[in-house]
Amino acid sequence: MTGHTRYADSDPRHHTDKIKGMLRDTMDHVREDVSKVSDPKAQALFETSAEVLGGLITAYEHFEQKSEPAWR
Repeated sequence: MTGHTRYADSDPRHHTDKIKGMLRDTMDHVREDVSKVSDPKAQALFETSAEVLGGLITAYEHFEQKSEPAWR
């Protein structure tokens, strides 16, 4: 978790911040696992998983920043 800013429990950013931290932790974990396995298909799966998780993190950031029309 980032822990940079404190929001009220009723503020969605309180939850999005925590979720982004969990997603980042998982993304880092699967990226580390790429080098721990020799199966190319597993490596591709882990790298793809990391990319998808990164996309989710970006979506959460866009929500928080209201930088996309859907979140305005």
